[in-house]
Amino acid sequence: MGTGHYFWVIFYFASLCSASLANNAKINFREKEKKVLDQILGAGKYDARIRPSGINGTENLPTYVYVNMFLRSISKIDDYKMEYSVQLTFREQWTDERLKFDDIQGRLKYLTLTEANRVWMPDLFFSNEKEGHFHNIIMPNVYIRIFPNGSVLYSIRISLTLACPMNLKLYPLDRQICSLRMASYGWTTNDLVFLWKEGDPVQVVKNLHLPRFTLEKFLTDYCNSKTNTGEYSCLKVDLLFKREFSYYLIQIYIPCCMLVIVSWVSFWLDQGAVPARVSLGVTTLLTMATQTSGINASLPPVSYTKAIDVWTGVCLTFVFGALLEFALVNYASRSGLNKPNMHKENMKKKRRDLEQASLDAASDLLDTDSNATFAMKPLVRHPGDPLALEKLRQCEVHMQPPKRPNCCKTWLSKFPTRSKRIDVISRITFPLVFALFNLVYWSTYLFRDEEDEHRWNSKRCVRYSY
Repeated sequence: MGTGHYFWVIFYFASLCSASLANNAKINFREKEKKVLDQILGAGKYDARIRPSGINGTENLPTYVYVNMFLRSISKIDDYKMEYSVQLTFREQWTDERLKFDDIQGRLKYLTLTEANRVWMPDLFFSNEKEGHFHNIIMPNVYIRIFPNGSVLYSIRISLTLACPMNLKLYPLDRQICSLRMASYGWTTNDLVFLWKEGDPVQVVKNLHLPRFTLEKFLTDYCNSKTNTGEYSCLKVDLLFKREFSYYLIQIYIPCCMLVIVSWVSFWLDQGAVPARVSLGVTTLLTMATQTSGINASLPPVSYTKAIDVWTGVCLTFVFGALLEFALVNYASRSGLNKPNMHKENMKKKRRDLEQASLDAASDLLDTDSNATFAMKPLVRHPGDPLALEKLRQCEVHMQPPKRPNCCKTWLSKFPTRSKRIDVISRITFPLVFALFNLVYWSTYLFRDEEDEHRWNSKRCVRYSY
């Protein structure tokens, strides 16, 4: 056997020995880790029912628990139930002097536990929670890390459905603030205090997508509450959601405008087309009512007026007004049919009055001077004399005061019937009033929306944006 062969045999046995030593070292390290766990959590050595001491082991000081979280997703925001669902990774960190251990010259960075009942845990709960559950697939999504200095890190993944009281006065031009509140259930601030972790206590997943909302900003705050049993520590996260208006513009506002404009088509139809105008008015009115009921079905019954209620109510009023306009036109057209006969009767009556007036004038001239009868005879005309009638008409015209020209009356005089004039006036009045309403509506609610956002920014001194 050559020298080379001896070298490879020696190398092989050396490798086996080193691997064996490494495995033994790992086994010894795991044994040491197990030994450390038994030392700090063994029977009779640690009681999870007792609260940890304060800073530097001071008994009179409360235990400080630092909280941070990672928002993984926000699945839905329900306007009707006034709630929202969120999935998050929740973390708490505190110091327990009883859990200090030897890190074996820096080799043992931390100990890992999966059973939360082995150590003391803060009694934190979510005060505005409606439903919630842990995640246990494939294993329970929870772990506890114990560091050599006695610091404990608790992390868990949970899904929550939280209450979110909403003010829908500006709906759908509104912004909603939904909170996530965490408080101590039994320990007062003399024993337990929750604090936000410095830095970024709340992180949000990138590319967070919500169907009808946008998360504009969020902030952390404190919400300690005082009761008869003492003061309890509380933390909260306020999430500001802005409603996406494009959906409502396409689904509600534009269809309502189209229905109102379609109802104005009846102003251009002939006044004799009764079936067409009635069917158009009734159809648009029923469609608008159905649209309104569909909108209200997706919203909770509230005691105040919403912005969408003002819009649908005014649109419904315009459609109903177009139907009433046709009723007025129909009445005016039917009453106008009797006017020609009445005009003929009035002309005959005026003619008889003029003839009687000419007779009276002639008799007065004859009675003044009987001797001058022969001289007045040429002036006396027969009651039906056209010359006398023409002179009386000229006198009547000169007695009337002069009239100023009116452009509106001159323009309306082009349309012979009163019903036609109503249609012409409606063609101008309805669009102008609706345009004025749009101007007032959008300027009012958009200005109030900006005012609410400014109020939010002025009240908060710390803001986090993502």
